Amino acid sequence: MSAFVKVAALSELEEDTPKRVEIDGTPVSLVRTEGEVFAINDICSHANVSLSEGEVEDCAIECWLHGSSFDLRTGKPSGLPATRPVPVYPVKIEGDDVLVSVTQES
Repeated sequence: MSAFVKVAALSELEEDTPKRVEIDGTPVSLVRTEGEVFAINDICSHANVSLSEGEVEDCAIECWLHGSSFDLRTGKPSGLPATRPVPVYPVKIEGDDVLVSVTQES
């Protein structure tokens, strides 16, 4: 069963500006864009750097180091050098609370 944890207030999230949070030791980048909030693992699958330091455009986050972009909905890379996706996590909005689950359902 997945456990949702409050990680931020919706009002804290600026449009297209990633916010790094940690949930049970897992680094997560929260992104508010195109009317939704997405949660994606904050570590680039190519270079082991923080994705939350990158730019957001067209529902994707770009790694600042080598320029690979990851789809915020699927985690799939859309450009080299990254070839492996990064995990994405379910998000729930309850009032002004942003909740994320990093627990895998079995």
